[in-house]
Amino acid sequence: MYKYSLLENLLFPPVYLNKKKLGEKLHGKTILITGSSFGIGEELAYQLADINCHLILVARTEEKLLKIRQEIEKKKAKVSIFPADLRDTEKVEELINFIHNLPNGLDLFVSNAGISIKRSIRDSLYRFHDFTRTMAINYFAPVQLLLSLIPLLEKNKGHVINISTVNALLIPFPYWAAYQASKSAFDTWFRSAALELNAMGIATSSVYLPLVKTRMILPTKAYQKAPAMSPEHVGKIICRLIYTRRRKYRPWWLLPGQFASIMFRGIWELAVPAIIRKRYSGNFKKEKKG
Repeated sequence: MYKYSLLENLLFPPVYLNKKKLGEKLHGKTILITGSSFGIGEELAYQLADINCHLILVARTEEKLLKIRQEIEKKKAKVSIFPADLRDTEKVEELINFIHNLPNGLDLFVSNAGISIKRSIRDSLYRFHDFTRTMAINYFAPVQLLLSLIPLLEKNKGHVINISTVNALLIPFPYWAAYQASKSAFDTWFRSAALELNAMGIATSSVYLPLVKTRMILPTKAYQKAPAMSPEHVGKIICRLIYTRRRKYRPWWLLPGQFASIMFRGIWELAVPAIIRKRYSGNFKKEKKG
């Protein structure tokens, strides 16, 4: 278990989870979790393992999914695994057909699968595929899935939980264009669609997360010592949303952050290019000396 620092305890206060209410809410229900072989999805699956429910776990790594199923089925939950790369639309169609053939339909969809890329525009000039693959997994895949699953969710008065990012609600940061654009695309789509889904009786929740200690952040050295939420903490947040059906979770400091994004946008847009120019200039001098 990841142990929080003093700062992390301040930024991420503990979550009270009523396991009895959670168990009652999910008893006999069918839950689809994408991106469930590592990180948040894996942790959520383990937190639901003691409930008499049916978990459908989707991810690319079949070996890891098999291991998770073996562990969880020692407890109460029934587990179905579906190895798939959600960038493959044919695989998504196969998953959709599998779910539509379930006898009890679908009650909860946790859209968690995602990909993160940090790369400057200068380094992206010949990497258009960075943008197509982030859009494929972070936007097109959940839209394709949800459009097909809406009839099942409407029939069962189900619930959709989107695992989003605080960046979708803050001023954009440099180097993260591909990631932020794709996450913001689905966040906007989902918030727009949510009004219609709610009218159908389908509950919707958006989870705006800060940095989370998953393998997704490992390639970025600057994040190794940065304050980050643990997957276990996120799992509890999602579990609480399942029985409360609140529309969103956001860290307490996100609202002041949004205010600052509006108030100081002009300063930000002047200062950041100057910092980047200085960084490029420093790197050029180092290369010249070398």
